[in-house]
Formats: sequence, structure tokens, C-alpha cells
Amino acid sequence: MWRDTVPPQSTNTVRFMKKFRVQIYAYRMYTDFIIESLDGPLDIENAIIDKLGKNDIKWESLGEMHDPRVNRITYEEVIEDATTSKRPLHEEKGSGPRMGAGAS
Repeated sequence: MWRDTVPPQSTNTVRFMKKFRVQIYAYRMYTDFIIESLDGPLDIENAIIDKLGKNDIKWESLGEMHDPRVNRITYEEVIEDATTSKRPLHEEKGSGPRMGAGAS
């Protein structure tokens, strides 16, 4: 009978898929792509490996700018909501002298 009950710790674990931007620098090559994965490190790693296995990634040469001994993979969460996707990162208000009526 105890096998039919749900353990209490599994009732609160609702995980959602998130988007991540992945950048890979390896062997004087560079790529940048978006994956969708759960938030855990193993989930992200498996999603990156799946994307690499599809062979649909465009690699660009870095030439001599990149040290071939330094290879790295970085990823960051992509956040898309109404406030961040519609407004510019930097907005500059009109600057300069303002003159009122009767100024000479």
C-alpha cells in the first residue's frame, strides 16, 4: 500500500523549460546558439550535447585572435518579458541648452 502513495517531496517539484544562450569557443572556432532546457546543470549539458549532435550549428573561425589552448563553454538564461524585450537598453533624453521665452 505504501507504494501507491506519492512522496511529499515530489509534489512540490514543478520545473519549467527555460531558454539558454550558449557560446562555445574551441579550437579557434566559435558558435552561438539558443537551447531550451530545464534549469539543472545536467539538463543543460544534455541539451547542449543534443544540439551538437544534430550538426545544424554554424561554426565561425576566430583566426589567430584566439589562443587554441583556451577552450570554454558559457551559457546564460534568456529572459523575455514585456519590459525587457520592448525597450532599448539605453535611452538618451534630449540634452543641450534649453531656452525659455524671452531668452537672448
